[in-house]
Amino acid sequence: MSDTIVTLRDVTADTVVAVCDLETNEDQKHFVAPNALSIAQAHFSPIARFQAVFAGETPVGFLMWRPQDDGSVCYLWRFMIDRHHQNRGYGRAALTLLFASARSDGFKRMLTSYVVGDAGPHAFYIKLGFRDTGESRPNGERLMDLAL
Repeated sequence: MSDTIVTLRDVTADTVVAVCDLETNEDQKHFVAPNALSIAQAHFSPIARFQAVFAGETPVGFLMWRPQDDGSVCYLWRFMIDRHHQNRGYGRAALTLLFASARSDGFKRMLTSYVVGDAGPHAFYIKLGFRDTGESRPNGERLMDLAL
């Protein structure tokens, strides 16, 4: 992993274009929506939270999450690291920061879902401690669960 410090920061007027320009590898594009769409969706979902992933002063990724109804569970809705910045430990560092923040906010579990396929995020999530629940969402995505 790089020695660069990874932080989660709010997307601002100064950073929104750079965050929207971040892209996955071509074979990963069908696994996650573009960041511009995610930011637009978040503005219509009052409980959604989103942040940019920075490595030093460079935006390298994006994540979006929302609390679930009961207040003890949150859902990782979107997560991506730009194709030029993958395999440097930034994704693991960013999600570790998110997990710590969610824990400090009182959440006990985090859910996420993934699209099945080559180059998908399943193995990455398993390495972070998520486990398959055996459930699927109506859109076919498979659910995963992590105890915080």
